[in-house]
Amino acid sequence: MPNNELFIVRPKSADKKEDKSITMTIRLERELQEEYDKLSAKSGRSRNELMCMALRYALNNLKFVE
Repeated sequence: MPNNELFIVRPKSADKKEDKSITMTIRLERELQEEYDKLSAKSGRSRNELMCMALRYALNNLKFVE
C-alpha cells in the first residue's frame, strides 16, 4: 500500500481537546475489536479514539459511486 493511503497512528501526546462527543452503540466483529485493543495498547490511545480517527479517515477518503 502506498504511503499516501496509509492510516497513520502516532502515540498519544498530552494535549487534550474539548469533548464534543456523543454516545453511540455499534456492533463489530470480535476480530476487529481485538485488533483495536492491540493498537490501543501499543499507541496509548483509547479504542474509541482510534475508531473515531478511522471513521474520520474513511469519510475524508470516501468516493461515493451510485
